[in-house]
Amino acid sequence: MRSVTPVLAAAGLAVLTACGGSDAETSTAAPTTNTAAATTATTTADPGTSTAAAASGGGEVTAQAAARPRTIATGLNTPWSIAFLPSGDALVSERGGVIKRVAAKTRRVTTEMRVPGVVEQGESGLLGLAVSPTYAKDRMVYAYLTTARDNRIVRFRLRGKPRVVVSGLEKAPIHDGGRIAFGPDGKLYAGVGDAGNTDLAQDQDSQNGKILRMNPSGSVPKDNPFPGSRVFSLGHRNVQGLAFDAKGRLWASEFGQSTRDEVNLVEKGKNYGWPTVEGRGDTQGGKFTNPLVTWATSEASPSGVAIVGTHLYVAALGGERLWDVPLRGAKTGRPKALLQGRYGRIRAATAAPDGSLWIATSNRDGRGDVRSGDDRILRLAVKR
Repeated sequence: MRSVTPVLAAAGLAVLTACGGSDAETSTAAPTTNTAAATTATTTADPGTSTAAAASGGGEVTAQAAARPRTIATGLNTPWSIAFLPSGDALVSERGGVIKRVAAKTRRVTTEMRVPGVVEQGESGLLGLAVSPTYAKDRMVYAYLTTARDNRIVRFRLRGKPRVVVSGLEKAPIHDGGRIAFGPDGKLYAGVGDAGNTDLAQDQDSQNGKILRMNPSGSVPKDNPFPGSRVFSLGHRNVQGLAFDAKGRLWASEFGQSTRDEVNLVEKGKNYGWPTVEGRGDTQGGKFTNPLVTWATSEASPSGVAIVGTHLYVAALGGERLWDVPLRGAKTGRPKALLQGRYGRIRAATAAPDGSLWIATSNRDGRGDVRSGDDRILRLAVKR
C-alpha cells in the first residue's frame, strides 16, 4: 500500500487548538494509575523525526513536500471545523460563534451567520459542524457548542433558529470534545470530553467522556449497545476527531494527559480505558481496548481526522504537523509526519468532495505563535 504524498494543490483551510498533555490545553486531572509508559518506549527525537509508539509499528517522517499547499482563506478567527455542503461550498466554524462560508468556485469567504447563545471560554465555544446526509431535503446543519449552562448539539437551517438535539452535556474550559459526524448508517456520532472530571468517563450513566450515537433528532437508536442510552463507547478523555472508512469503521483521535495521545478503532459498546489506562496498557482481561496508534503528547495533541482513500490524516496541535496513518483494513501502518512546523498548530482535517484534503490552522487560539495571515485554510492534493 502506498503512502499518500502531498502534491501541489489549489486551496487552503484553517485549524484550531486542542487539548493535549504537553500542549497548553492540558488537563489538571490526577495521574492515571496505569499508563502507556509501562508498555511503550518513547525515544527522544530531533525536529526531523517522529516517535510513534512501538505498538503501532513505530513512526517515520516523510520528506517534506516540495510543493506547498495552496492557501484558500486567511484571517480566520480560531476555526474549529469544516463541513462541505452538497454545492461544494464549505462551512467553517469559528470558536467565538461565527460560521463562515467558503465559495466552491471563487473561494470567496463570507460570514454566513452567528450562532446565538455561544459562550467561548478556554477550549469551549462553537466547535464541530456536520451537514445532514439528507440536506437536499431538510437543509439541516448540526453544531456542537457551549452555552452558559452546558455543552449541547443543535440543528438549524442556515441563518435560521437553532433547535436543540441534545443538551445537558457537562462543559468546562478544558476537555469539551466537540467533533460530530454522520455515519454511513445515517446516525449522528459525537465525541464528548470528560470536562476535566475523569470519573465521568467510566460512568455509564453520564454522557461525558464518551462517543455518543443518536438519531438525527437526538433520540436513542434501538440498536445502541446500552438500552435507552446514546452511549456508543466509553472510557474516553477528550475525543476531537471522528472519521469513517469505506467499510463503515469508525476511527477516532484522542488526547492523552501527559504521556500518550491515541488513535482508536471505535467499536460498539467497548471501553477505551480512561482514566485507568492512558495509551497502551493492561486491558484487565479484555475489559479495556487498547489504541492502534499512540504518540508522545509533544508529537501530536490530535484534533480533527479525515480519511482519503486508505489513509487517515490526523491534525496535530502541539505537534504542529499532519500525521499520515496508512489503514490496512482494521489495522494501521507506520505513521508519517507531514508539514512539520510549517504552518503551526493544526486543528481540522477534512476530506473535500474533489478528493483533496483541507486542513485548518489554530494559531490564534491563545496557545500558538500567530503568523501573518493566521488563521488560514489550506488545500492539499493527495494521491489516493
